[in-house]
Amino acid sequence: MRLWLSLVCLLLTAQASGFASSGNQRQHGAELFTASGCRHCHTIQNVGGHKGPDLSGVGRRLTNTQIRMQILQGGNQMPPFVNDLESEEVNDLVAYLRTCRAKSKQ
Repeated sequence: MRLWLSLVCLLLTAQASGFASSGNQRQHGAELFTASGCRHCHTIQNVGGHKGPDLSGVGRRLTNTQIRMQILQGGNQMPPFVNDLESEEVNDLVAYLRTCRAKSKQ
């Protein structure tokens, strides 16, 4: 019984730290979005530029892989950022952009 209880506590601790790190990842992604100049071209929740598409609902429309590929490869007048961002920075941006899930206005 003691071993089982220890295992449950260990799993709960690991799960809680996973939530904390994903929250940190999203926060860092939001900071990168601003610091890297993404906001110059893209709008999220009525803040930012209008040269690129509004990303307020990108998390509803695209998968992690699709967002990652768009960031790295660019396309549709967006430059590629494969040589400008570290792998962890891309992960953080993807985590942040997946939280942008506003429904489009009809």
